[in-house]
Amino acid sequence: MSRRPAPGRTAARDPDPAHDEQGRPSKTQRKKDSADLQALGQNLTRLSPSVLDTLALPDALREALAEYGRTRSHEGRRRQLQFVGKLMRQVDAQPLHEAVAQAQLGQARDSLSLHEAERWRTALMDDDQAMTQWATEVPGSDLQQLRTLVRNARSQSRGDAAAGEAVRQGRAYRELFQFIRSHLGSLR
Repeated sequence: MSRRPAPGRTAARDPDPAHDEQGRPSKTQRKKDSADLQALGQNLTRLSPSVLDTLALPDALREALAEYGRTRSHEGRRRQLQFVGKLMRQVDAQPLHEAVAQAQLGQARDSLSLHEAERWRTALMDDDQAMTQWATEVPGSDLQQLRTLVRNARSQSRGDAAAGEAVRQGRAYRELFQFIRSHLGSLR
């Protein structure tokens, strides 16, 4: 059972519920915007200081972000994050959103390259055919050095397993990984 509008009034809804009659944002919209700015501020706290230095941030916001990093208590961090959100109302958020997105994309790219290097290392350690695949996919790499690194890593791994110790990856294993990572990085 729906209510009928009072006489002289229409039942038409406001076309933009995010704004009131005077065109101001509604309280709900203001709260949502504040929460979005706090979330952006939280993402800014995760950026390295060198990335933050490249952004055009007001000194007060820069200091508030540094203070957030120094604060250890949960409640103190929550209050500081609210303060960061308040300061962010005075800043154009679009460049900050872009900087956070770029930083997250770079971290994801680094993670993928590490996983790819680990996959190559495992394949080279387990299978001799992976060496020919490496030669075709990564031309210009020193195959003789790669063979030596693989051989050393395999012998070190077998020696540890034969001694009855837990298989512990040593120096040769790390050197192989560094070789693979540097050559994969040069392809990009």
